[in-house]
Amino acid sequence: MPRCARKKSSTNIYHVMLRGINRQDLFEEDEDKKKFLFILRDCIKVSECHIYAYCLMSNHVHILIGIVTEDIDVILKRIGCRYVQFFNDKYGRVGHLFQDRYKSETVENDKYFLTVLRYIIQNPMKAGIETQPGNYIWSSYGAYAGRADHITDVALAIEIAGEKEKLIEFLNESNEDSALDISAVRTRMSDEEMKRKMFQITGCGTVADYQNSPKEKQESYVLQLHKNGLSLSQIARLTGRSKTMVHKIVTKG
Repeated sequence: MPRCARKKSSTNIYHVMLRGINRQDLFEEDEDKKKFLFILRDCIKVSECHIYAYCLMSNHVHILIGIVTEDIDVILKRIGCRYVQFFNDKYGRVGHLFQDRYKSETVENDKYFLTVLRYIIQNPMKAGIETQPGNYIWSSYGAYAGRADHITDVALAIEIAGEKEKLIEFLNESNEDSALDISAVRTRMSDEEMKRKMFQITGCGTVADYQNSPKEKQESYVLQLHKNGLSLSQIARLTGRSKTMVHKIVTKG
């Protein structure tokens, strides 16, 4: 079945999300996040686009982007290809890292622009990583608070809000904002706790370590992780396997 054409934004502003395949983590360590931001900064120059907000989560990335000359598909493909090449080279893996198509929605007015901006900035709060914007360094909040990151274009949001102080107050407000989401799985332990558990059980420190193990060991590791209390969804995230495949391995026992 042919894919549906993406809706075009009348404002040329989009909220996009890149997702790890099978909810696999996109970043094994902070250096990977730094590399992604370096690629993002470089692609801004090449594409002449505007990044109004970003947030790097463990297995997905949110970006609020304004396009100028290049199509959104071209820009996202450039960012994705460059990062996947880096990630695969670094961790000795091959194949896809991102879900086949990025998710996107158009941002058609000022009100929704600010809603999406706040939604992206507060994503770490919704995931329980921080209690208020600012503690999590892998988002655009720092740029709005006055710490230039050479990526985030803060001018439009400040113009819409009226002044910087009003914008900061808005970004910190409690809310029930709803925007493009990953339908994230609620985990019973933090990402770091899950990774530590995986290393203790299997000796694999990264997804790539697991994927480079012999097939028999991979299936054995899945069973051990499940017996130690990790859910099918958590195991899928840690190993890069689909939840369906993890279920088959566990069922086969």
